[in-house]
Amino acid sequence: MPASRVRFVRFALFASVYFVEGAVLTYFSAFNVLYLRSFDLSFSLIGLVGGITLLPFVLKILIGLLSDRVNLFGQGHRKPYILIGLILQTLAFALVPQFNPSLQFGGYLTMMILAALGMSTYDTTTDGLSIDTTPESDRGLVQGLMVGGRALSAVITAALMGMFSESGQWSLIFYTIAALGVLTLILAFAVEEKKERSPEMKFSKAAFGTFKDKAFLLFLAIGVIYPLALYSAQGMVGAYLNEGLKISLGMVGLYTSVFGIGTALGGLLGGPLMRRVGERSSLLTALLLTSAVTFVLALTNSAVLMWGIVFLFGIAFGYYETVYFALGMAFSDPRIAAFMFSVIMAVGNLGIAGGQPLAGSLVDSLGFQPMFMIFAAIHLLALPLVVAVFRLRKGA
Repeated sequence: MPASRVRFVRFALFASVYFVEGAVLTYFSAFNVLYLRSFDLSFSLIGLVGGITLLPFVLKILIGLLSDRVNLFGQGHRKPYILIGLILQTLAFALVPQFNPSLQFGGYLTMMILAALGMSTYDTTTDGLSIDTTPESDRGLVQGLMVGGRALSAVITAALMGMFSESGQWSLIFYTIAALGVLTLILAFAVEEKKERSPEMKFSKAAFGTFKDKAFLLFLAIGVIYPLALYSAQGMVGAYLNEGLKISLGMVGLYTSVFGIGTALGGLLGGPLMRRVGERSSLLTALLLTSAVTFVLALTNSAVLMWGIVFLFGIAFGYYETVYFALGMAFSDPRIAAFMFSVIMAVGNLGIAGGQPLAGSLVDSLGFQPMFMIFAAIHLLALPLVVAVFRLRKGA
C-alpha cells in the first residue's frame, strides 16, 4: 500500500474511533438514565449501573501497559487490541435491545460492562498506535481529528438519540452505535501495523525512568490545572444559561450544539496552527485564550451575545485539548507509549473530579459569574509551568 494511502487510512481510523467513542459517551452521559427510567428502574439502581460501568475505564492504565508489553498473537501491539475492543463494544450494543432491563437486569448490565471494557481497550490502544506511527509534524493534526471527531459526534448523535428516544425507538440508538462500530472495524482491519517493533520501541523497564523527568512532572501538573478549570466551567455553562439568563432548556440544547461545533472547529484548527507557530506558542495561546473567554463568559448577560461567546468557548476548548494531547504524545516514551498516555489522561481526570465539586461550591456561595472569574484565574496558574516545561525541555 502506498505511503500516502497508509497515512490516510490511519488518520481515518483515528477520527472514526473518536467519532464512535463520542456516540458511546453521549449515550452513557445523557441517555442511559432516560432509557432505564423508561422501564421504571429506581435512580439508586441506575446509579449502580453508572458506577459499575465506570470500572473498566479504571483498567485503561493496565490495558495500556499490557499493549506496550505483549505482542498479541504475534499480530502486533495495537491492532489486535483495537479489533477486540471494537468487536466487544459492537456486539454489546447490538445485543442490548434483547434484554429488558426491568426483567433481565443482569443481561443489560453485562452488555454495558462489555461495551465499556471494549471502549477502554480500543481507546487506549488507538492512542498508543497514534503515538507509535505519527511523526512530530502530524501530532497536532491527529489530535485535532480525534478531538474534532468526538465533538462532532456528540452534536450529531445527541440530536439523533433525542429523536429516537422521543419516539420510543430506543433500539435504534443501540443499532446506530453498533453500525458506527462496524464502520470503524473495517478501517481497523485495513490499517497497517508492524508485527515486530524496532529496538527503540520495545518494552523496557528503564522507560519508567521518564516519570522522574522534571519537565514531564510539570506537564502533568498542567494536566491537572487545565481540565479542572476548563471542564468545571464548561459543565456550568448550561445551568448559567438556564438559571442565570433565564434561557429555556430547549434553547440551552441549541447553545450546547453550538459549543460542540466550536469544539470540533477548535480541534481541527489546532493541528495546522500548532505546526505553524510551534508547541510552546500553541500551548500559551490555548491557555490565554481559554482564560480570556472564560472571563468574558462571566461578563456576558445577553442571550444574543452568548451565542458567540459559547461558540468561542467551544473553539478554545477544542484547541486546548488538541494542543495538550499532542504534547502528551511527544512526552510519551515509545517503549511504554500507551501506558504513559493513559497516565496523562488519568491525571486529567483527577483535575476534572476535583473541579466539579469546587464549581458547585463556588456557585452556591458566590454565584455563576464569580465562579467563571475564578476559573479564568486558575487557568493562569499554569502559565509559569508552561514556561518552565519548555525551558527544561530545551535544556535537556
